[in-house]
Amino acid sequence: MRNFEAGLFNRKAADPKNKPNEIINALTLQYGQKIADIGAGGGYFALRFAEAVGKGGRVFAVDTNPKFLEYIRHCAEENGFENIETVLATEDAPNLPSKSIDLIFMRNVCHHLTNRVEYFKKLKNALKPNGRIAIIEYKSSGGRFSFHIRFGHYVPKETLNAEMKEAGYKLVKDFDFLPEQSFMIFSLTI
Repeated sequence: MRNFEAGLFNRKAADPKNKPNEIINALTLQYGQKIADIGAGGGYFALRFAEAVGKGGRVFAVDTNPKFLEYIRHCAEENGFENIETVLATEDAPNLPSKSIDLIFMRNVCHHLTNRVEYFKKLKNALKPNGRIAIIEYKSSGGRFSFHIRFGHYVPKETLNAEMKEAGYKLVKDFDFLPEQSFMIFSLTI
């Protein structure tokens, strides 16, 4: 099955300059965990997560585009992953099971959300009490000719941090190894 856009997303995610291996290592995934990849695109990270959590774990590849989900199902089947479940979401509802997710992963998604604080509040329902949310988002730097700046495909990390705090989360880790993106991990404030 071919999907040019999904394949492009996967090639970009896999590019060594975007440090996918370092991202996976930073997430400290464990066998048996349940991961939600929101805005899964072509499924590059969903497939990596499925390998990391093993047969005892589960990955929810969440997207608003049914063609991307079909592509991910095909790739999962082709690679022998039976622990990936695709989830069709709407812009304001991720449609995840309640209190069951160990990690929600969002890469280059937040700039698409119209009301992030409300969306982040809804995500709390899907997380286990010790669950985490990892957010990777384009930085607001890169010069005025940057595609991401020019078309508003970024959210400053200070804004994300403030919005997550307002939604009931606290910053746990702030990584600085990605050249074009911020990378933060949040947990619930209890």
